[in-house]
Amino acid sequence: MDLKEKLIILSDSAKYDASCSSSGSTRKNDKDGIGSAAACGICHSFASDGRCISLLKILMTNCCIFDCKYCINRRSNDVKRAIFTPEEICEITINFYKRNYIEGLFLSSGIIKSPDYTMEKLIETVYLLRNKYHFNGYIHCKAIPGASESLLKKLASLVDRISANIEMPTENGLKLLAPDKDTNKIDKIMKTVKENRNRNFAPAGQSTQMIIGASKETDLDILSKSSSLYNTYNLKRVFYSAYVPVNSDKLLPSIKMPPLVRENRLYQADWLLRYYNFKVNDLLDSNNPNFNILLDPKTDWALRHLEEYPKEINKASYYDLLRVPGIGPTSAKKIVSSRKYFTITFDDLKKMNVSLKKAKYFILCNGKYFAENKSLRKETITTSLLLENKESTDGLKQLSLFE
Repeated sequence: MDLKEKLIILSDSAKYDASCSSSGSTRKNDKDGIGSAAACGICHSFASDGRCISLLKILMTNCCIFDCKYCINRRSNDVKRAIFTPEEICEITINFYKRNYIEGLFLSSGIIKSPDYTMEKLIETVYLLRNKYHFNGYIHCKAIPGASESLLKKLASLVDRISANIEMPTENGLKLLAPDKDTNKIDKIMKTVKENRNRNFAPAGQSTQMIIGASKETDLDILSKSSSLYNTYNLKRVFYSAYVPVNSDKLLPSIKMPPLVRENRLYQADWLLRYYNFKVNDLLDSNNPNFNILLDPKTDWALRHLEEYPKEINKASYYDLLRVPGIGPTSAKKIVSSRKYFTITFDDLKKMNVSLKKAKYFILCNGKYFAENKSLRKETITTSLLLENKESTDGLKQLSLFE
């Protein structure tokens, strides 16, 4: 099998892994090397669903001794298999980098022979890139659960970011759909990376991925798990990957399309946890365990707490402003800074490029409400927001490269 055919197979096999990101590393180049992982040296390109595509994203092999129900590369599937040698991965990476196709490498693998054997091959690959080819660009590598701690430490000393995918939000879900995997082994990787992380050990931190919709967990289950991972292991990112029905199995849901809107709602909620001072129980509870598909989580939260609105723009605290739909950290900082010098009006907000599409229903400017009807109810606001969203998207279509 030639190198091109291997690349076709193993890049396609890697497409379902969402947990790659090229931010957060400050690895420097030297006079004999190529590439740089400094913040300004990494390009970012994103697919329409938000996945980073700036890295060469491949598997070392799609052969695997595990039989995870949801995975296209499971051992029971009759798919075309391939394996790269460490030298072949280095050759492809360097040639792609020199042609400016990529800025770094995301390397994962199916498990061949054993976790330790697979990790040894990943380490050999990254070691060659760093020391033979002097590649100082960004490298994100998947750690193999069950491999020895000494091998994990070797790998983490060579790469910028490590990831260990938990796959399912609950242990029961993992046992059901991925019986070969062990939650404790994944947790052990995360704990080791957290305890040893420094500028020479996984300097860009660690991330993980959860598959959404393959098992029966609620959004509350998923977000609670994410919050726990952030707090316990200082993860940089939790990636959410909508379940893609590539296999037939009685334990898997019968769906035709991945739950992409649900995935998007979880990303929005994840952002609220990390940057907007929200807690899980602010957004979801046992009475509302799943997000509203029609509205983003912050707007949905605000509509369920209308007693707290409208907020006076000229008096509300920074954190209260963050809870207004349509107002993010940048806009909130502009408002807090500007009102020291003058009383802010709706015209001033427009000049600051603050989005009023949603915010206008939840704020006052110097005691004045934007809409004529000051007694808008939850149903009225919801209808108005949904109609405005429909009008803004009517007539839009995906551009074709071939028309």
